[in-house]
Amino acid sequence: MKRRILLPTDFSLNASQAINYAIELYKDEPCIFYLMNVFFIDSNNIESLMNMEPGNGFYEVSKAESLSRLEKVMNSLVFGEKGNPKHSFQIISICNHPLEAIKTVVEEKDIELIIMGTRGETNSRSKIYGSTALSVMEKIRNCPVIVVPQLAKSGLPQEIVFPTSYKIHFKGNNLKYLIDIAKRCDASIKVLHILETETLNPKQMAKKKQLEDYFHDVNHAFHFLRNISVPAAVNCFVESRESDMVAFINKKHSFFASIINQPLVKGIAYESRVPILVMHDLRS
Repeated sequence: MKRRILLPTDFSLNASQAINYAIELYKDEPCIFYLMNVFFIDSNNIESLMNMEPGNGFYEVSKAESLSRLEKVMNSLVFGEKGNPKHSFQIISICNHPLEAIKTVVEEKDIELIIMGTRGETNSRSKIYGSTALSVMEKIRNCPVIVVPQLAKSGLPQEIVFPTSYKIHFKGNNLKYLIDIAKRCDASIKVLHILETETLNPKQMAKKKQLEDYFHDVNHAFHFLRNISVPAAVNCFVESRESDMVAFINKKHSFFASIINQPLVKGIAYESRVPILVMHDLRS
């Protein structure tokens, strides 16, 4: 059965990098890639909203341009040097807000994974992650997402950092994409815990044992840090080891957003260089 992967694009360099990352990550597996472009709606502009109706000249011109650019991207993937007979592509052009468009396509196409860039055409250097990427990571809770930074180094992950408090609920279904990527890339998983007390309590020990069972057939190791905030710990660990990916199980109202928006050191600009795999605790 083919994997069904959504690749949102605004035709920016970062979006192109995310697409290439997806193609490389799943080069050995049959996939249907859905290339999706959402053409822009300015919700603060009444005239813009009124013009965005099928049949309206502005709408039709925008739709035609979106489809034309999507076809160009698809043709380059099908007929270019990275063409792969195991991969097929479909293009989707939607006039909507990006988050709502992605939600709709995930449901209608039974998407199992989203792979996208962290920032779009505006590419604001004052933010590590763009508003669309943040919204997708936080609010698309029925589908995991990989976000690929523009400065991510080339090549597939060899070391994946998995931070955990040993307090959230683990299920094999939540972790299957992490395990699959580790096996696919022959990567090691580094489980990182930031100690709040001297030792783990019995419930945390049970969670750790549960992870050992889930990761039994992939290369993995357990690490801990203490006397440091969670965001700083994750960033320092990744930077010092030159890790290649960070994976989270995102629980609603968790520390997730604070981690990915925190600089490595206060007052020093920090550019994210590793893709992030976001999975979800579906009970939250």
